[in-house]
Amino acid sequence: MIDTPVLLVIVIIVLYLISSIKILREYERGVVFRLGRVREHAAGPGIILVFRPLDQLVRVSLRQEAMEVPPQDIITRDNVTLKVNAVITLRVVDPTRAVIEVANYIYQTSQFSQTTLRSVLGEVELDELLAHRDRLNQRIQTIIDGHTAPFGVKVVSVEVKQVDMPESMLRAMAKQAEAERERRAKIIHAEGEFNAAQKLVDAAALMATQPMTLQLRYLQTLTEIGVEKNTTIVFPLPMELMNLLNKTVQTADAAKSTFGQQGGTGFPQAPAPPPASPSPTESIE
Repeated sequence: MIDTPVLLVIVIIVLYLISSIKILREYERGVVFRLGRVREHAAGPGIILVFRPLDQLVRVSLRQEAMEVPPQDIITRDNVTLKVNAVITLRVVDPTRAVIEVANYIYQTSQFSQTTLRSVLGEVELDELLAHRDRLNQRIQTIIDGHTAPFGVKVVSVEVKQVDMPESMLRAMAKQAEAERERRAKIIHAEGEFNAAQKLVDAAALMATQPMTLQLRYLQTLTEIGVEKNTTIVFPLPMELMNLLNKTVQTADAAKSTFGQQGGTGFPQAPAPPPASPSPTESIE
């Protein structure tokens, strides 16, 4: 039979070995410190042995993490005060360096993000911030990634989440947008009038080559008016009569202009009477 002390030692050893077994998930890595010295490569995933108190295990997740940057007070280059916050997505690419290089890589990245957000957005104007946000996001990401690369953290993306502007600036932007819409509406209306006038000129030139088209257009207009039930009475007037009246008026105007040049009126003037001879009484006196 096995002595009780030996059995107790065996049980303790078995329990110690069981407690030394650690299971790491697929997205986890384990940084093991043996007697205070880090092992060359991170362990995992799967089953690993950690012999306490000689070994110490630090679990590091390789999944992407979304970190929100608190709202920052920013003064743009054109002296507009804003509050801007952002969302940063990051992941650990080197677990060993992320553990031994910095105390808390998430806090470190957050501080870098705040300072970079203020410095980059403070160098641009408000219109550029609103219109070219993608380019600014890329620039901020490049700067932050340069700071986090030494401790094994990769910044995947940076997105400016919200831009809070003062009420006065919002009202000014609303007025500017309204004025811009009115300008576009006037330009479009003017272009429409110009195109309509151009089409009318072309139509008039085309009708002048074929006078019958004007008669056909006249008959079509009469047909459109007579289709609907209305109280309008239309008396068709022949186009030949209108042409005759136009010619008569033009002839009368030409005659008036000719007579006016000759004598000022349309009739010949009578000769002036001769001067009267003095009476005998007037001669005696």
